[in-house]
Amino acid sequence: MSSTATATHLELPAAGVMQANVFHSPNRFGLESKPIPRPGPGDAVIKVRLTTICGTDIHIVRGEYPVAPGRTIGHEAVGTIHELGAGVTGYSVGQRVLVGAITPCGQCMDCLGGHAAQCGGPLGGWRIGNSMDGAQAEYMLVPFAQANLAPVPDSLSDTDVLLLADIASTGFSAAESGEVKLGDTVAVFGQGPIGLCATLGAKLMGAARILAVDKNPFRLETARKMGATDTFLADGDPADEILRRTHGVDVAIEALGIQATFENALRVVKPGGVVSSVGVYAHNLSVDLGAFGAGIADKRIVTTLCPGGKERMTRLMRLVETGRIDLKPLLTHRFHLDEIAEAYRLFSEQRDNVLKVAIAVP
Repeated sequence: MSSTATATHLELPAAGVMQANVFHSPNRFGLESKPIPRPGPGDAVIKVRLTTICGTDIHIVRGEYPVAPGRTIGHEAVGTIHELGAGVTGYSVGQRVLVGAITPCGQCMDCLGGHAAQCGGPLGGWRIGNSMDGAQAEYMLVPFAQANLAPVPDSLSDTDVLLLADIASTGFSAAESGEVKLGDTVAVFGQGPIGLCATLGAKLMGAARILAVDKNPFRLETARKMGATDTFLADGDPADEILRRTHGVDVAIEALGIQATFENALRVVKPGGVVSSVGVYAHNLSVDLGAFGAGIADKRIVTTLCPGGKERMTRLMRLVETGRIDLKPLLTHRFHLDEIAEAYRLFSEQRDNVLKVAIAVP
């Protein structure tokens, strides 16, 4: 019988177990044993090699974004194929792949309409670490594997490509959704990992001037390396200073997810400009009508969830292969899976100039 009709897998004991980082309730999470997943038709099981902690994971463990108790969290991973479900073709056990945070089916009306991140309904494309078990584990299940496993070229390392699974794709999409044009002036509020990738994305899109705003001088220094031409320390009123220097920007990117930075982004955009929001907001967001020009200033607000699918990740890997982008400097800290509690403390407290934490899985 052909491999398309049966599952291909490595032999394991029937009661195979793994270690996974499991959420139970606000501030109650940690490593525990779970069964190694088995794939259904169209699925794949990945042996995780390298994963991360994302800002959204912090929202989850604090109870600011709801997931089911018992959920394995995490949504960025590089690994090798451990087992393929029936119907998955063109891949092989042991092959190294990048797994996107967003896993569209590629067949529903949302996907076919060009909204793959909303696959099956609002936020439906974000399954891993949200509506199903995620990547902070020794093994993970990937749905719709045919559409969501991107083979990693031998020339690229795990650290070369890891951040393409979510934050780089999200940051770049902020510039894409904001329709940055050649010669534009762009302001990026928040220079965390996504904001830094948005700064780099604005550079890739051809912005002439990129204004980076953050309260951390180290992050502003990193923003310069990513393409920022001007930096603003957010210790006063950066919006006033930006308006004094520019008389308004073409595109403002909000990458932090708080009310104050959203309002500042709206204030600095000139009439006809765009506010591109990729922050995850823990509280209800309001729109200041004065900054919005009472709704008649031709200002637009767009939001974007990370684009998903193997075609997107393959495109981004080409940028790494050709030297157009290098995301490794954003991986400032590295821990092993059994050190994940300390990794969460470091990342959530923003100690030691942390930008992004990589978690190595044995």
